[in-house]
Order: sequence, then C-alpha cells, then structure tokens
Amino acid sequence: MMSRWIKHLLATDPTQRLTAWLFLRLLAIVYFAAFASLSVQIVGLVGPDGILPFEEFLHNVFERFGRDAWWMFPTLFWLDAGDLALHGATFLGMLLSLSLLFGFYQRFCLTLMFLLYLSLLMAGQTFLTFQWDILLLESGFFAIFLAANPSRLVIFFFHWLLFRLRFLSGVSKLFSGDPVWANLTTLNYYFETQPLPHVGAWYAHHLPEMLLRAGTVFTLLAEIIVPFFIFLPRPFRIAAAVITIFLQLVIIATSNHNWINILTIVLCLFLLDDKIVSRVMPKALVQSILKNTPRPSRTWGLGLLLAGAVVFSTSLITMYVHLSGRDLPPPVMEVANTVRHYGLGHVYHVFPTMQTERQELEIIGSMDGINWQSYVFRYKPGPLDRAPPFNVPHQPRLDWLMWFLPPQFPDQLYWFDHFMRKLAQGEEKVTGLLAYNPFPDRPPRYLRVRVWRYHFTTPEERATTGNWWKREFLGFFPHTPPRRP
Repeated sequence: MMSRWIKHLLATDPTQRLTAWLFLRLLAIVYFAAFASLSVQIVGLVGPDGILPFEEFLHNVFERFGRDAWWMFPTLFWLDAGDLALHGATFLGMLLSLSLLFGFYQRFCLTLMFLLYLSLLMAGQTFLTFQWDILLLESGFFAIFLAANPSRLVIFFFHWLLFRLRFLSGVSKLFSGDPVWANLTTLNYYFETQPLPHVGAWYAHHLPEMLLRAGTVFTLLAEIIVPFFIFLPRPFRIAAAVITIFLQLVIIATSNHNWINILTIVLCLFLLDDKIVSRVMPKALVQSILKNTPRPSRTWGLGLLLAGAVVFSTSLITMYVHLSGRDLPPPVMEVANTVRHYGLGHVYHVFPTMQTERQELEIIGSMDGINWQSYVFRYKPGPLDRAPPFNVPHQPRLDWLMWFLPPQFPDQLYWFDHFMRKLAQGEEKVTGLLAYNPFPDRPPRYLRVRVWRYHFTTPEERATTGNWWKREFLGFFPHTPPRRP
C-alpha cells in the first residue's frame, strides 16, 4: 500500500507538464535578473576593497571554527573570494540562466545555479539576508527535481512553498500587534515609507481613504484566507492564482521590490494546469513539450523523497517556532537551523510591521568644515525634485539597507561604519555604487550624516514646486532618537 502511494506521488503529473516547462523558463529569467543585479554591485559590497570584504569574513570564521566553518558557511568562495571570483560567479550564473532558458543541460544548470547563488548569499552577509534571496534558493532547489520529472510530489512542494510565503506573511501581520494593520490604515503609510518607492507610489499615496482601507483588507484576505485555496479543487486553485497574481501586479505598479513579486507570479503557474497554459502556447510547441517530458527516474525520485522530507520537516519546525514563540528541543533546532543555513525551510513574513514615518540619511562631506556637499544614491530618496525611480527587477542592496539605519540597531550600524570608512578613504569600488560622488579626485577631510523626515508632496505642492518630496531636518545621525518601528 505504501509503495503504491509513493509510486503515485513520484509519477509524472499529467496536468502539469506544460506548466513545469514554462516555469523553468520563467525561473531562468528570474535567476538571470538576480545574478545580473549582483554583478554590478557585488565587488563594491563584499569584494576585498568593498564595504564588508568576504575574504576577511572567511578568515575570521575559519580562525574561530576551524574546518567546521566549511560546512557552517557553505560557499564556493572558500577557494577564492577576490573580485574576479565574485564577478565570475555572477556572470557564470547569467550564462547558466540563458542555457536553462533555451533548454540546454537543465539539471546541470539548475544545480550549479543553486550552488552559485548559495555561495553569493553567504558572501553577501548582511546585504543578502532577505526573503527573496531565500525564496529563489528554495524555488531553484526544487526546480532541480522538476527538471528531472514534473512529479506530483515536486508540484506539491511548490504548492507548499507558495502557501508558506503567502500565509505566513499574512499571519505575521496579525501576530505583530502593529496597530496600523489592526485599524486598517497600513496603506496610508506604506507607499510613502516603503524602502524604495517609485513614481507609482506617489500616485497611490494620494488615493481616497476608503480605497486605501479596502486595499488593506484585500491584502489581509489574500494572504490569510486565499492561500488555503491552493490545496482545494481546481476552481479554488485558479481563484487563488488570479487573486495572488493581481495583488503582485498591483505591488509592482506601486513598489520597488526587485524580483520577488515576479517570482511569486511564476510560482502561481502550478495553481493552473496544462489545459489553461496550452491556450497561450503554439500547438507545435505544446506537442514538442509533451513528447519530450522527462520520464520518472528512481534515483531522482528517491532523492526528492529524502530532500523533500528534510525541507518539509524543517519548514514545519520553523513555522511552529515562529507562530508559537517557543523553541523545540536543542537537537531538533540544531538540525532545522543547519537546513535553513542552506537556504531551505525558512519562514517568510513580508512587512509584518509598517513604518509610519520616513527618515532619510544624507551623507555630506567637506574639505574645510564649512562648505558641505552631498553624496547622492542611485535609488533611495534624496534630491526633492528627482522622480522616485523604477528599478524592478534590480535589487540595489546598498540603497535598500540605508532604509534600515534610522532604528539604529547594532547590526546595521556595523556595516554603516564600514561604509563611512570607505567613503573617508575614497574607495572607488564603493563610491561607484552611488549616483554622484562629490569628491572624485580625493576623499573629503570631514564626513557628517544629516537626518531628514521625508513626506510626499501633495498634488498641489508638486504642481507649484515640481518636487516629489518635502522634508524636515531632524538632526545629525546617530544623535537623533531611533525611529520606531
């Protein structure tokens, strides 16, 4: 009985052959975007002359943990963490993504891309500690088995991943105790205070109050109730896909969240089926895909059973700990934390709390202590008359992390201190991450950080001044009260 059930799970899902083929191509595009985004900033962030040199990090952890550090910090950069190796990993990732896009050596490409991105995740340290990085890793991991055979079991694991992403993000908002989620005023603040708003956020911020409250209710329903549709019959799954995709498109239209919304849309493919997908694909392509669908392999099937059991168990443990606030026995937590360290079985909780005030840090430098000039970032708010730029699917790591500084948490102040030292040294690989360096020839003698409270202008103010932002001076960082939350 058990063997028959396992055989059924490992057999090809006849309703998901086209969606599996399409998913792999779209995942290749997301992978390409992620690697390309890192290629233009990884050296300035963690290269030998970057903000947090990864070579120094590896040396320190090896000094502390010895050979255990090799598996505690899984990365190919133990071999070499220089600029060439870091850059090379991102470009190799892009090449492998293109190979996957065109259907060449799929399992090989997916396996190596997973290892490369995991390596970059370790190298990125605080710059790559975000949920979209983990989501891409777990999606990429199960895609390796999907390329071997689009079985019912691997489709379930993609359903489970999407469920965790959506449901946990929803309940985290309720459990956080944040009053703006409770009183449905979240969207009164979100568009203005999100990490990197674009022009669409300015327009959304000025929507009628009732529409903003309705949007908050819709978001909570879409994240708490709709995820359960994933495991219900076909009409419910299609409804879940439509609602989730619609919400992701709205987010893209009003927010800069790199490629996480695109990847979420791609994951919704498995809520559809071949009957739907075939309607938008050429008949010749459909026939070719169905003819060449990978056949079940006992080796890959057993690998999926083992890997799936580990990831599924880990995800249940992390969900329990996250929702209950209680740890399980130490041996259980140690195993779960080890699996999570490889980018698998994590908890997702997108925007559990909402900032109600936007504080921006302006770094200024001077040669004489009298005349001060500003460093300008590429994407974060700065000049009042500059339209908030659209950067999807790019993820500008430095600009994004600047948003986390006003609360003045020690882990954020640590990297910022290193960043300021690099500016004081005039390190070109770091200043190259900025839109404008006012001291291109030699670094300034003095540096200061001003703190401003930023607000979107009203339509009337923008019509008069041409500015997208207005601001109020709060003081010099870190001698201003920490922003809460």
